[in-house]
Amino acid sequence: MKIGHKKSFAIGIISIFIFILWTLFIQTIDVQPIGINGTNIGFSTFNSWFHRLTGANMTLYTITDWLGLIPIFVCMVFAVIGFAQLVKRRSIIKVDFDIIVLGIYYVIVILFYLLFEMLPINYRPILINGFMEASYPSSTTLLVLGVMPTLDFQAKGRIKKDKIKVVVCVLSGVFSILMVVGRLVSGVHWFTDIIGSIFLSAGLFYIYKGIVLWNLEKSFRN
Repeated sequence: MKIGHKKSFAIGIISIFIFILWTLFIQTIDVQPIGINGTNIGFSTFNSWFHRLTGANMTLYTITDWLGLIPIFVCMVFAVIGFAQLVKRRSIIKVDFDIIVLGIYYVIVILFYLLFEMLPINYRPILINGFMEASYPSSTTLLVLGVMPTLDFQAKGRIKKDKIKVVVCVLSGVFSILMVVGRLVSGVHWFTDIIGSIFLSAGLFYIYKGIVLWNLEKSFRN
């Protein structure tokens, strides 16, 4: 079922609202000093149970960390597409609207990535190379779920051959799922960190998608 721009905007705004509520919840519900050096963690009973269940797998953490370069590569690919259009058409206003919006969207995703690194809501369950690191929301999960759905969305609109389109979309979906699961069971995040990233990335993506669909629908009407 195709989603129009209004429905996409609605999903995006609702997801952002849920993310804000979720962020408030993890700072107020069942908060206990179960983190490193006695740092407070929300939903502590569930989070501590899940962390004991999975333990910490540093090999999986390292693998998912390196695979986190793939979304950055995807961003670079679309940056090259946009730059090639700019050089060929000699005007930024002649670059495809969805590519311009995509570039702005990627900047916003990266800004959120950096923001929560600088303003930690909570800290990881374990030390990373001897240091406490911000844990909420999971930055790698945010990057993956913020970028890979755009590859799927762009592939459906830009790739002509159906077989290639299907392969790209399937690989994008499978990669995203494996990365989220891998990050979750590697034990370097609290369960609630992953959930927060899912809500935030969904909100940002659907707002981006809504803007692109709105422009397409407007073009069809004109």
